[in-house]
Amino acid sequence: MSRSLPLRNVTVVITRPAGTAGPLARRVRKLGGIPISVPGLSLRATEDASAVDAALRRALGGDVLIFTSPAAVRFAADVLPLATQATVVAVGRGTARALKTANVPDARFPEKSQDSEGVLAMPELAELAGRRVALVGAPGGRGLLREQLARRGALLDEIHVYHRVAPRIDRRHIDPLLKLGRRSAVLLSSAEALDHLRRALIAPAWRKLVQAVAVVSSERMREIAVEAGFERVAVARSALPGDLLKAATEVSFTGR
Repeated sequence: MSRSLPLRNVTVVITRPAGTAGPLARRVRKLGGIPISVPGLSLRATEDASAVDAALRRALGGDVLIFTSPAAVRFAADVLPLATQATVVAVGRGTARALKTANVPDARFPEKSQDSEGVLAMPELAELAGRRVALVGAPGGRGLLREQLARRGALLDEIHVYHRVAPRIDRRHIDPLLKLGRRSAVLLSSAEALDHLRRALIAPAWRKLVQAVAVVSSERMREIAVEAGFERVAVARSALPGDLLKAATEVSFTGR
């Protein structure tokens, strides 16, 4: 493996939502890799913008705002400025960066476990009885944050600023997968995206995909990837593109 081009001749499957893979694909090329985009999700803004606007205005005047993804930040910021005196919590470093871009520089996030469990372990969320807490994101998911925040006595408001839908998968996505060899990796940070791909891909393409190295964003995603059929899994520090790519460069690829 070349130090200057650590992903030389490695095909990297990017599963980011439709229309968002470009910057990551460019980074893969700079590392010598061959990027292909196979979106696991498509993101859509919530149609009732006036209801979202009203809900966000209430939340910005509350005690705690929790943003569940960078997409949640982007879609919320498209509705109105996110200026607030509330404590702002991000589920991970990438979400905190998105908040900084949206002029919310002081968001807190879990340093180690950048997932729902990590958020729930933060001292800022230990005492929530009677406090107005807004959970900003999309419908679906495990529901762990919603359940535990309510159990802690939070006056909880869920604000769905966008929703996730199945992507359109066609021959543009399937044909490159059918050519995958052992020197290939797939970047995974969403269980829902992986499930969509498992349902959408034809059987030969899915079999090729699970033969790649799954570079996952957390231990939880590692378990999900193994259950889905991946035999080679590498765990990145977080879902940040840089962390996923760093983990990919540390994989020992074998075979052609």
